[in-house]
Amino acid sequence: MVVLSLQVVQFRPSPSQHFPLHSHRPSKGNIIRCGIAEPSGEPAPLGQKTKYNDGFFERAFMTLFARKMEKFAAPAKAGTETKKNGWWDHDYESFVEVSKRVMQGRSRMQQQQVVREVLLSMLPPGAPAQFKKLFPPTKWAAEFNAALTVPFFQWLVGPSEVVEVEVDGVKQQSGVLIKKCRYLENSGCVGMCVNMCKFPTQDFFTNEFGLPLTMIPNFEDMSCEMVYGQVPPPFEEDPVSKQPCYVDICSISNPSSSVCPKLQA
Repeated sequence: MVVLSLQVVQFRPSPSQHFPLHSHRPSKGNIIRCGIAEPSGEPAPLGQKTKYNDGFFERAFMTLFARKMEKFAAPAKAGTETKKNGWWDHDYESFVEVSKRVMQGRSRMQQQQVVREVLLSMLPPGAPAQFKKLFPPTKWAAEFNAALTVPFFQWLVGPSEVVEVEVDGVKQQSGVLIKKCRYLENSGCVGMCVNMCKFPTQDFFTNEFGLPLTMIPNFEDMSCEMVYGQVPPPFEEDPVSKQPCYVDICSISNPSSSVCPKLQA
């Protein structure tokens, strides 16, 4: 795997800082802020899109994923087609635009199945079985995968850090706190967060890799907590199943519905 444009800085949490649900305040250590172009070095306030400085490798990953998803996507509108002659064709916005076209005409489960197929297509044959051998569902495996998530998925979700969580009564460093999810803030879509990221990723790790993962998005501040080692609840018991649209920022929202329509089909 390739480490992408990383900058390590010291993290000092403020006394009033809040972390969602059951996570604990992280101990002093390093947080990796990757590619953020904001003057403060922090994600932009809610309602604004964070500026990033994406390098060659970030653009390569965006292009790779977008190309894999393109074959499942509805046709692009005239004038919005992306050239396909290099490893920097797609930027983040065009990657999100392909994701939106994948959603068109598909049910919630069909969207999740597309993401599963895309993820499997990234792996060599037999990779899930090999992963299960290397990383059985232990505390060490959960903590190791949490540590890998921070540097290797920053291009997709933005800056994150490992935090202490409690899984089945045991405290462990297997949580990942995403400060403001890049995918959610760029799409502005609850349905995309849930159907194209949260549930496919949970299912992939839990069922394909055999390592339970629960993702807990906070739609109030667009942060998200990933908890490796924790079995995710079924959709009907997950609070996200009742989440309304972002009426002011989602182009496909339904203000008259109490629940995001993309979560109902």
